Amino acid sequence: MSNEKSIEKKSFDVSDIVLVALFAAIIYLGIWILRIPLPAAVGAPFIHFGNSLLVLAVLLIGGFRGGLAGAIGLGLFDLLSGYASTAPVTVILAFAVAGIVTYAFHLLKHVDKPLNIFILAVVAGASKIVLEFLHGLIELLFGGSAFGAAVVGAFTSLPATAINAVSTVIIVSVLYFPLKKGLSIFDSNKGVSKAS
Repeated sequence: MSNEKSIEKKSFDVSDIVLVALFAAIIYLGIWILRIPLPAAVGAPFIHFGNSLLVLAVLLIGGFRGGLAGAIGLGLFDLLSGYASTAPVTVILAFAVAGIVTYAFHLLKHVDKPLNIFILAVVAGASKIVLEFLHGLIELLFGGSAFGAAVVGAFTSLPATAINAVSTVIIVSVLYFPLKKGLSIFDSNKGVSKAS
């Protein structure tokens, strides 16, 4: 987007519903088609492209809409793939990452030059690592672990998240501009990001 600020609509129209549903389906498929499980002390982490697609959704269709698409896609995957107990946390984390990316984009004045998109992807990856660490720590503490053991356990469960964070930086940096151009048919502002 150039230096002018886009104004996001306050209500959903048919194109918004279609885009949220499309991104939710793409996010779901991005996890379902390619996931590589990794051993961990907490949960059952795996490498996937869901987080990358969530960030792309936030940048391309707006903060709330992208977060909603991510929550639906990631949450549905959890519900339908044997991770139903973690679905509520997944939904919360999807909205948290969407909110962080949206706020960072606001700080960058909604200017989507390549360096800013790279920065936003790094912010998304780093925030996901921190949020997953905190989630693992809290889960272990509530499970009765001592604080030191909980910190170690939560930390040792982060390799998949770290790999997903690196893939988020790469995928978002590479795919944002081609997808933005492709989505221009849905937006009178030629695919201008509407993160809010």
